[in-house]
Amino acid sequence: MAIGSSPTGRALRVLDLLQAQPGITAAQLAAQLGVTDRAARRYVAILREADIPIESTPGPYGGYRLGRGIRLPPLVFTAAEALGLVMAVLDGSHAAANADDPVGAALGKIIRALPENVSRPAATMRQHALAAPDRGAVRPAGETTSTLVAAVAAQRPVSIIYRSEAGRQWAEEVDPWAVVVRHGRWYLLCHSHRAGAVRAYRIDRIQSAAAGSGQFRTPSDLDYADLLEQHLGAGWEFETKVVFDAPYEETARYVRPPMGRLTRTSNGERCVLTGTTSNPAMYAGEWLAAIPIQFHVEGGPELRAAVAAVTERLTAALRSAQTAGVRRG
Repeated sequence: MAIGSSPTGRALRVLDLLQAQPGITAAQLAAQLGVTDRAARRYVAILREADIPIESTPGPYGGYRLGRGIRLPPLVFTAAEALGLVMAVLDGSHAAANADDPVGAALGKIIRALPENVSRPAATMRQHALAAPDRGAVRPAGETTSTLVAAVAAQRPVSIIYRSEAGRQWAEEVDPWAVVVRHGRWYLLCHSHRAGAVRAYRIDRIQSAAAGSGQFRTPSDLDYADLLEQHLGAGWEFETKVVFDAPYEETARYVRPPMGRLTRTSNGERCVLTGTTSNPAMYAGEWLAAIPIQFHVEGGPELRAAVAAVTERLTAALRSAQTAGVRRG
């Protein structure tokens, strides 16, 4: 939650801290607000002037706490925070003004619960600022995602049924390490008992998820976002191997993590991309075809066949254009 730059905004932040940390000291308030102790006490005074009872206990173990029986409104936002919330929803390409969309409906309820002077800018932005839909974004089922997140928090294994992009379906048990959102898509980063290795599965392709018994311990000090990038191109049905006639630094600009692992050759003049895919046609027609560097497909046979099909289709299009030109002549 962002801290407003005005005294009122910081006073509301103090109110949040008092609710979350009864007994918090002026020094602790100051440290979390990034202000002096004197300024922190001034924000407490602002709250008291607004008839919010705040008790203070002196001494080394003393601090501030809200008075007993106080009933605060369920939502306390500054105008900047409300605007930030609307902008975050739009960043996610949700229909912020669509009452039929779960996120849009929830946002509308939040705005209606705010005081008019706070909600007005947010309501205007919600109504008139639009987000172009991200065609690559996919929102998974809320129930499945919630089950996976709860298992991550409890460090309990999960039994899932997964359907790949190519339509192959299988069941397995995994240790869910993290749920990561990347470019509008939700992924489960996990350790697969079946494969005995780390896997990254798209949550919208998980057909069902059920928490199992027992517990596991997530490896410590992991950068989950980086680990996801490393494993997006691993574990699928069809092997891929592509050699590029360019140095690593030039080729790396065009290779995305789901395509596999890019390595240098011994002389450094070329590089090799190895990985796996569940959809050779997409790999050839959308990914490889977009790279403006000469390459050679060394494996596997499914990818070679897909590249041949793309080549034949484009060649046929060129022949069609030449034939049409002859007829016109």
